[in-house]
Amino acid sequence: MSSVPDPRPRADTPAAPRTVPFRGGGFRPVSNRWAGLMVFVLLIAFIELALRQGWISRLTLPLPSEVLDTFRQLHETGLLYRHLGPSLSRFVVGGALGALAGIGVGTLIGLFGLVRAGLVPLVAAIFPIPKIALLPLFVIWFGIGEGSKYALIAFGTFTPMVVATYGAVDNVDRTLIRMGQSFGLSWWSIVRKIVLPGAMPGILSGLRIGLAIAIILLVAAEMLGAQYGIGAYILEAGSLYDLERLFAGVVILSVLGVLTSGAIGLVERRVLRWRS
Repeated sequence: MSSVPDPRPRADTPAAPRTVPFRGGGFRPVSNRWAGLMVFVLLIAFIELALRQGWISRLTLPLPSEVLDTFRQLHETGLLYRHLGPSLSRFVVGGALGALAGIGVGTLIGLFGLVRAGLVPLVAAIFPIPKIALLPLFVIWFGIGEGSKYALIAFGTFTPMVVATYGAVDNVDRTLIRMGQSFGLSWWSIVRKIVLPGAMPGILSGLRIGLAIAIILLVAAEMLGAQYGIGAYILEAGSLYDLERLFAGVVILSVLGVLTSGAIGLVERRVLRWRS
């Protein structure tokens, strides 16, 4: 009589290997360059359609096509560059001075206990002050010219950079520092090779916030006593209720913010390559 093979797998039979997907990527976001652009295009197209169909009153928003035509006129007359040049100069100089000073002071606060004890209460006192409210004081100190504008933008960038840098240095993993000490690294080597690289993500995040505040203060400073600049241009357009010119100025500021954020993103990808 022939025996029927048992279809059940034997206990000693090895199971077929199963492929397990790699899960070591953490929460690294997937880059999609076109998603943000498509959101802008769809939003502008919807606003154009809504205004032409009468869903939105033209007294509240201008047609995006008319704003684009305003940019063409500004380019042809050269008025765009006459306003954009001084604004970029004030933003770059004031933002750079404030960011460098803030990173330096924040690093000292994070590294030295005596500096922390002396400066943290001072920073906590001046940080909540609205910097725009100090504009008349800066005009008294530095005059109505460029000095007051540079000083206001630098001071507005300085305080968030101090807080961000101090917090980033303070949150560096102490285990890494003790490991460096156990290997006999000098104090400066530990700061240069462990503390500053570990604090760089927080510093760059603070830089995004600081430069965004710098753009806000740039507009405020140019609305007071500036003949040329994006802020002066917006103030003039608003006083004439010229919505096309007003929104053209707002778009310029928005593009400046996007370009600044993109530049910081490039720096992050180069400096923080070790995180990937």
